[in-house]
Amino acid sequence: MVDRVYRSDLPRLRKVLLNMRKEFLKADPSTDWVRLRIDPLLTHLDQLGIMVHVWDSSRQLGGVPMLHSDLVYFRQNVRGLQRVLASERMRTRKQRSSI
Repeated sequence: MVDRVYRSDLPRLRKVLLNMRKEFLKADPSTDWVRLRIDPLLTHLDQLGIMVHVWDSSRQLGGVPMLHSDLVYFRQNVRGLQRVLASERMRTRKQRSSI
């Protein structure tokens, strides 16, 4: 059985990434973070969602540590993207205030 925390975090992470995608599109950053990081993370998340159902229906227990490492990977990426987004918002505010 796949860890309950992992299963509940996948939809939450997807929602966070989709919201960040909208925010990055509004911020118009110099780097295309949506195409570079967010879209690949969403694709990875979708694939993991499929794998969770496969692993849930089988009796394999060895997948849980690997799933945990994916969860850590997603959380680190989300934190990093949140820092970048905050930085982009600050840059946008400074540009607006100097006009």
